[in-house]
Amino acid sequence: MKVLIVKTSSMGDVIHTFPAVEDARRNRPDVSFDWCVEEAFAGIVALHPAIGEIHTVAIRRWRKQLLDGDTWREAAGLRRAFRNCRYDLVIDAQGLLKSVLVAKQAAAPIAGFDGSSAREPSASLFYDRRYAVPRDLHAIERTRRLFGLALGYEPDFSTLESGIVPPPGSMAGISGKTAFLLHGTSREDKKWPVGDWIETARLLMKRGITPVTTWSNDREKAVAEAIVQAVPQAVLVPKSPLAEIAAIIGRAVLVVGADTGLTHLASAFGLPTVAIFLATEPGLTGPRGPFSSTLLAVPGGRVTPAEVMAEAERLLALKSQAPA
Repeated sequence: MKVLIVKTSSMGDVIHTFPAVEDARRNRPDVSFDWCVEEAFAGIVALHPAIGEIHTVAIRRWRKQLLDGDTWREAAGLRRAFRNCRYDLVIDAQGLLKSVLVAKQAAAPIAGFDGSSAREPSASLFYDRRYAVPRDLHAIERTRRLFGLALGYEPDFSTLESGIVPPPGSMAGISGKTAFLLHGTSREDKKWPVGDWIETARLLMKRGITPVTTWSNDREKAVAEAIVQAVPQAVLVPKSPLAEIAAIIGRAVLVVGADTGLTHLASAFGLPTVAIFLATEPGLTGPRGPFSSTLLAVPGGRVTPAEVMAEAERLLALKSQAPA
């Protein structure tokens, strides 16, 4: 059986789908999987060994260039690629009108959430198979349930495995124990103050752990440079391809991150991960992993570097006691 997964974005949503793929790989070894994803996240999908062909879309770019001939040629090429693959089933794990539009291009039966379960209920009107999954569950569990219903098995919720490992690679000049500080995030109200990142870097150095950070735009660059200027032993990784950053993160002993996709990636790698949530509720979409934890700022309050380090110490001790 050949199945196409449609989960185009965001990075965190893509990573939340991996445990469902891992369930399916164990329960349905007769099924092979391809995936359709936004081009920026193709390298993330490639981390899972069960994924065969990766089809890419560029929906945001296409929307801005609807009259451009290249847009229509790319869309037509995607449709041809889908149909050449002759899928037996498409699982729309996103539940949006934009994802079902992509799924329809494969000309195969589509499975997805029913009208009471989908993020955009009208998307379910276009599915051939609809499944009820409670909306008050974490995104990972919702997707695991959807895959189980679509492929005919019961997921084992006593375990949680992503099936991914860090890609090979490292950065010259980084040695010893490192902690990756993921300060960049999409919204200003999600950002931890730069002074708190600096204090955390200092506390890490006192523990013998070298802080590592990076950036992807000018605002993030200013924060990263401020951390390194205040703590000269910290390492600044230049703006780099996602696969290279993933490799460096994967070799850290600890990750401290804001509400951002790379924090979810660290958690999926099984790394001790402290996630700092300031403006969003982590209950249904926060990082999940055997050694991950979320610190949530109470209204009118804050998360302090001391609190972050105390939680980091707890997770590091937990990791050290876990079977190899």
